[in-house]
Amino acid sequence: MAPTPKGDSKADSYVCGISDTPLLGETIGRSLDRARARWGEREALVSPSHNVRWTWNEFADRVEALAAGFLALGLQRGERIGIWSLNRPEWTLTQFAAAKAGLILVTINPAYRLSELEFALGKVGCAAIVTATAFKTSAYMEMLNTLLPELASATPGHLRSARLLQLRAVIQIGGPAAPGTIPFDAVSQMGDERHREQLAVLGESLQFDDPVNIQFTSGTTGSPKGVTLTHHNILNNGYFTGRAMRLTEQDRICIPVPLYHCFGMVMGNLASVTLGTTMVYPGEGFDPLATLATVAQEKCTTLYGVPTMFIAELDHPEFARFDLSSLRTGIMAGAPCPIEVMKRVNTEMNMREVTIAYGMTETSPVSFQSATDDPLERRVSTVGRIHPHVEVKVVDLDGKVVPRGERGELCTRGYSVMLGYWDEKEKTGEVLDANGWMHTGDLAVIDDEGYCNIVGRIKDLVIRGGENLYPREIEEFLYRHPKIQDVQIFGVADARYGEELCAWVRVRAGETLTADEVRAFCQGQIAHNKIPRYVEFVEEYPMTVTGKIQKFVMRDAVEQRLGLKAAKTA
Repeated sequence: MAPTPKGDSKADSYVCGISDTPLLGETIGRSLDRARARWGEREALVSPSHNVRWTWNEFADRVEALAAGFLALGLQRGERIGIWSLNRPEWTLTQFAAAKAGLILVTINPAYRLSELEFALGKVGCAAIVTATAFKTSAYMEMLNTLLPELASATPGHLRSARLLQLRAVIQIGGPAAPGTIPFDAVSQMGDERHREQLAVLGESLQFDDPVNIQFTSGTTGSPKGVTLTHHNILNNGYFTGRAMRLTEQDRICIPVPLYHCFGMVMGNLASVTLGTTMVYPGEGFDPLATLATVAQEKCTTLYGVPTMFIAELDHPEFARFDLSSLRTGIMAGAPCPIEVMKRVNTEMNMREVTIAYGMTETSPVSFQSATDDPLERRVSTVGRIHPHVEVKVVDLDGKVVPRGERGELCTRGYSVMLGYWDEKEKTGEVLDANGWMHTGDLAVIDDEGYCNIVGRIKDLVIRGGENLYPREIEEFLYRHPKIQDVQIFGVADARYGEELCAWVRVRAGETLTADEVRAFCQGQIAHNKIPRYVEFVEEYPMTVTGKIQKFVMRDAVEQRLGLKAAKTA
């Protein structure tokens, strides 16, 4: 076949975010100083369940005192400090104080148990950890005492642990006070004039390219890896994410998403410090009722969540009781958003300017976001367009850029790309190439207008009898069924085809549905090889704490239960 003349060929799937707003060339500490100077008497942080309502002046004072306390404890520039707690004001004080003191904040998933905690603290060599005492079934102090038997008899701040050699200080939020720990509030009293002077010197010498945060990627495969991010990475990403929603100091963000994850600490807290927005925490863990009540009571203009959170809010029996008229915008991210849910968020929650954001921890996180005035159809069917100052290309298996409209792996380059995985040169090299491209593992399509659609994970792709099937496409079709609240499609082993499709369906409350009805709904509407062979009904999905659904757990469960095995291949 003759090659197509160049003039008729489609443009390449390469996009670059242009902006007349420059990147911020400053550290997080300097950004807080600027916020205090600009918005000092405006509210910075509100956490009703902790009786906290701080202005930027009050917040900055507390951060300053805590940072001086960290220095008084002997923590040195570049050392790692862990934070292990749900959403509360102390979390945010620690985030900013660590940045001011030149420390690297290690955000630890509150759902971690012993072996995961030991792995995280040991991997990056934390010198100190700020920990909550307990929440629901998580007894944080109890786990730390198990991991550190020496703690109870240690002099506070001078721990010597056999298992975690670098850990010297355990700082405890709340009570009852545990032996060997330093109470959180006491740290702020420790610094004196000398430490404040040290802080001022640090403020001059810290650079925006210094590492400031290590986040462990949710291990959907293998051990979690410590994504190392700089001030420049995350401060700018928070700033441009907030700008995409047109946030100003008049806005108030309700943040029910976890702070230990980029969604809370970057898109929430760092968007606020750069734009003057108020951070509002509805509670420690996610509770749909508390979230709705907080939005109404605090007149929040902005609400964040993963799709499952928005579903829980919309479907709450008391939903209609709350006045959500203050809402204007927000972000839905973390997992693909079902179109029907998006429509209800627009109308029933008044979030007519809600945006969808896409990214990954390794890119600080956001690289695509819809605009507040994108047509609804674009906002529900794509993740928007490229973020300012970021480049993206979509490549085939050989690394060649594909034409617009074709599927391939999404790769990102720019200010937002991580320094690397902490102490994992080899693993960093597997995802970050010599030209600075971060290979995301996501399958994407970029259309002629530059809108991006995420069509799945490379590893979620189901290959049935040699044909590539994309679970996302089938899920979107099944969401149209009036009785289906949520659905996940994944591949399971099959002796004949290699893989077959399985659907896990959550039925709307009060409705009943059979597997045959689900299949009948598909008949004649989608290709026969896309109709799930197995249909199962479930109450919930296995998830990471950030709302990412773990399809490999579902796949294993079904294969074990049904005794499914793939045909042996050469």
